[in-house]
Amino acid sequence: MGYDIERFVGYVNEGLLCSICRDVLEDPLQAPCEHAFCTACIHGWLVHHSNCPEDRQMIDVSLLRPLYRYMRNDLNRLQLHCKNREYGCEMICSLESIDRHERECEYSQIPCSNAGCAVRVERRHLDGHLAVCEYRSRECPNGCGYTILSAADAQHNCVAELRTELELLRSEMICRVEEAKHEMESRLDSQRRHMVQKESILQNEIDELKSQMSRVMSDVRSLMAAERQHRQELEQAELEKREL
Repeated sequence: MGYDIERFVGYVNEGLLCSICRDVLEDPLQAPCEHAFCTACIHGWLVHHSNCPEDRQMIDVSLLRPLYRYMRNDLNRLQLHCKNREYGCEMICSLESIDRHERECEYSQIPCSNAGCAVRVERRHLDGHLAVCEYRSRECPNGCGYTILSAADAQHNCVAELRTELELLRSEMICRVEEAKHEMESRLDSQRRHMVQKESILQNEIDELKSQMSRVMSDVRSLMAAERQHRQELEQAELEKREL
């Protein structure tokens, strides 16, 4: 749908009106036959038709093109009232800048930002509404720190809330202690397995060293026995030499 022609100040050229809704073009597209339409209007039309609503020439969505530049310029220069005119806004803007103004207009009806509140107020009155909104959040005046989200919460029991909070903290602490305990046990078990493996490796190395030592001692005894035998042979040879 286009912009309501009643919002515009002064004369609006016929060529800037949508051929379907007859309002001023919004987000316009142009057919090969040069008739112009609002994008929403022509897309809705082509769902059920395959021709131009003005001259009945065959058209397709793929043939639609943006409006000629000179027509876009004429369209953007049109002056119109803000849509919030009925609420008191007297601003008159060019069509090119009307959307930016209306997004920030102080007379726009906007919803309350508090969860659960269905009230809509003018943007300029929002701060005043938030100050008295029954759904506004605030801390308990008794100092317990509880956040009051609605009028019903104003009657909450501070002691009960604190007890609940303590129970939650206690449960959380117990869970954390149990998690830390399991983690420590897991680490100790891992270290214990590692130590057992290291002990087994060291014991094997010690056994191997003992075995090597035993072989070395056996070799030493053999060498000593051979040396004694050799010494005896030398002594015997020396005696024989003396006899000769």
